[in-house]
Amino acid sequence: MAKFLIVIPTYNERESIAKVLNALSAEGSKNDICVLVVDDGSPDGTADYVDSLSLSFVTVLRRKEKSGLGASYRAGFAWGLQRSEFTHFVSMDGDGSHRASDFSLMANEVDGTDLVLGSRWMPGGAIVNWPKYREMISRTGTAYATRVLNLRISDITGGFKIYSRELLERIDINSITSEGYCFQIEMVMAAADSGAIITEVPITFVEREAGRSKMSQAIVVEALWKTTLWGLRRRLSIRR
Repeated sequence: MAKFLIVIPTYNERESIAKVLNALSAEGSKNDICVLVVDDGSPDGTADYVDSLSLSFVTVLRRKEKSGLGASYRAGFAWGLQRSEFTHFVSMDGDGSHRASDFSLMANEVDGTDLVLGSRWMPGGAIVNWPKYREMISRTGTAYATRVLNLRISDITGGFKIYSRELLERIDINSITSEGYCFQIEMVMAAADSGAIITEVPITFVEREAGRSKMSQAIVVEALWKTTLWGLRRRLSIRR
C-alpha cells in the first residue's frame, strides 16, 4: 500500500497553512499520508504556529534561514528517504494554491508510474483568480521550457507532483542544484532523462487568498538562463 510524505516548504505562511493542513486531514481517510512542513525560519512564526495545531500527521522541519525552494525540497525529500515507510513523495504549496482534493486524484495514478504531475494547462485543468499577465508568463515559460528541452509535458513549471521513492533514489536529489521555481523544471528533466514513466493529471490551481507570492524577477531570470543552458547542452549531446 502506498504511503505518502507530503513535503510543504513554508516561508511566512502562517495565514494560509492551517487551511491547507485541515484540507489534507480530510483527505487522510482516502490515502495514508504524513505531512512534513519545511520552514525556512519564517519571521511570522509559521513553524511555531504549525506545532501549536498539534496535528498528529504533521511534522515540522525547521531550517535557520530562507535558502530557496529547491533547498527546502531537497531537505524534505532527504528527511523522508531516511525513513523506509514512505513509498511516495509529494511536492505541494503551502499557500492553498494546490487543492487537497486534487492530491487524491493524483494519488489514484501512482501505480506503474514514477512521476505524477498536476497540470493546469492540459484539458480539464484550470486556474482561478490569476491575473492575465500571470497566466501569460506561466504559459509562455512552460512553452519555452518544453520546446527548448524537447519534453512533451503540458505543465513542466507546476509544483504539484508525486514522485515514487525509486525515482528520487535514482536521480539523486542532491544533484539537483536549482534553488528557485526552476527546481520544478530541473526535477522533471532529470526524471525524463532517467527514463521515468510520467503521467499528468488535470488540476485546478487557485491563487493564494492570504500572504504574499514568493515569485520575483531573480527567480524568473534563473529559470530562463538555466533552461536555455540545459537545452543547449541536450542538443549538443544529441548531435555527438
